[in-house]
Amino acid sequence: MDLPIVAQSPPSPHFSLSPSLSPAPAPAPAFVNLTYLFSFAGPFHTFLTYLTQTDVLTTFQNQANNTDEGITIFAPSDSAFSDLEKPSLTNLTKDQLRSLLLYHSFPKYYSLSDFKNLSSHSPVSTSAGGQYALNVTDTNGLIQVVSDWNDPKIVSSVYSTDPVAVYEINSVLLPKVIVNTQPALTPAPAPAPDRSSTSDLAPTQGNESGGAPTSSESGSNGSSHRPIVAKRDKL
Repeated sequence: MDLPIVAQSPPSPHFSLSPSLSPAPAPAPAFVNLTYLFSFAGPFHTFLTYLTQTDVLTTFQNQANNTDEGITIFAPSDSAFSDLEKPSLTNLTKDQLRSLLLYHSFPKYYSLSDFKNLSSHSPVSTSAGGQYALNVTDTNGLIQVVSDWNDPKIVSSVYSTDPVAVYEINSVLLPKVIVNTQPALTPAPAPAPDRSSTSDLAPTQGNESGGAPTSSESGSNGSSHRPIVAKRDKL
């Protein structure tokens, strides 16, 4: 006797009550934009121009993006470059200029507090490598970066957050490998003439006593106070 065939429904699909979700990707790290920093954080227009022309800026930026090592940059101010008499740098080849700029950085992040210990480990290799090394001294908080021809001091901390440190220096670092003789500096301006002569002290009309003007007289010439300008902390 044949048994009747009973139709069976297909198995119901299995639904998970707590589906697993893929973790969201970690946000990309925020890197320091060196072009922006040099453009707006200080008087570094000449330094930035040289970095851009030689493509050293790209090298510095790549090292700044390296969160394992980081970078320390010694940035000469515009006045530091203007103190050099031409043709101190204009006679350099592009490769020499590139090496000189790389000479202004360590391929590692150093905070200000690190320089005390670093001074006992000098000389320190720079991003230029090879024979391009610098000495660092820290004397009671006065930090100087010693090159072959000069020893500029760090005058301010422009930016210092791991992995990027930028410090302003008051002279251009010059290695003997590139600059064979001590460079000439622009002469300092002559001192202002002494205005305390007898003729200057003679009384003038409106102030017969010849003394200092009263507060009302000085006010008529406008305020002598200069506007307050916010600056970075100096060292």
